[in-house]
Amino acid sequence: MSNSDAAAVLTTPDLAGAVRAVRTLLDIADTTGAEVDFEAVIRSPEVLARVLEVLPALKWWAVAGEQHGSSDAGDDPARCLPIRVFDWCHPLGLAESFVAALGPDPAAVRFDLEAWPEVPGAGLERVSQKYAYLTLSVNSRDLSQDELFEDHSVHVHVRNAAHAEDTARIAWLAAQVGGRFVGRVESAPL
Repeated sequence: MSNSDAAAVLTTPDLAGAVRAVRTLLDIADTTGAEVDFEAVIRSPEVLARVLEVLPALKWWAVAGEQHGSSDAGDDPARCLPIRVFDWCHPLGLAESFVAALGPDPAAVRFDLEAWPEVPGAGLERVSQKYAYLTLSVNSRDLSQDELFEDHSVHVHVRNAAHAEDTARIAWLAAQVGGRFVGRVESAPL
């Protein structure tokens, strides 16, 4: 197992603007065979009901731990709130519906891409799927939803944000969505 560096390229209180930025980055990326993964902390029955409409076979466990309830045990998630969602390998088309269902609850929506493309004009080579990810943090600025915020962050993943080529890619991708890289990076397990 290895890690990538997730660099925040846009932070905004405008969720629709963050979603537009994600769409723009998806249009740039090679999305052949791409998937989306969902991680979230769901605190209310209303949000849970909306999320279950999008993901009826939701994979989750109680924040207090699996012994206090989980989808694997066949428990009722409404009786175990708050719950933590780790539901992976879905079609890209579910991402926006999932985001719309969240309300104030925090989430990370990770897009597993085929590649970041070559950009000859910027001196960037193609990056394979091992380091081609994009994450939208909703109601949180970090990937693990540890801190609630009333804004949303778009992160692009690279091998090592300290390497010149990766830093150039981050800056180039940030510019495509009207953002800029200010050095906020966190390690992301792959």
